[in-house]
Amino acid sequence: MPTYRHDNWDQLIGALIEVRKNQKVLRTGRVDDAMSDSSCLWLAADANNNRALFEAAEGYEAWVEPLQLEGRLFNRMPAPALHPETQVQIVCRPE
Repeated sequence: MPTYRHDNWDQLIGALIEVRKNQKVLRTGRVDDAMSDSSCLWLAADANNNRALFEAAEGYEAWVEPLQLEGRLFNRMPAPALHPETQVQIVCRPE
């Protein structure tokens, strides 16, 4: 599934993202915290890496993959917070 750059980092707390710089993926991880002005974010520590700080001013970018929800009601588009220019399509699946 394609990934999309997301500039509002404060909306990504708890999300799994890719951190990129100069079009290269540097690290993948879960956002532990972010500044409300999207100037920097922290990726949580994992089995291979310590908690790390990434600053937008240094050229880092956050890229996310839209998730498909499970259950009777699910959406096929990312949350409006990720892509405000799109509308969420709600689809009902028969059980």
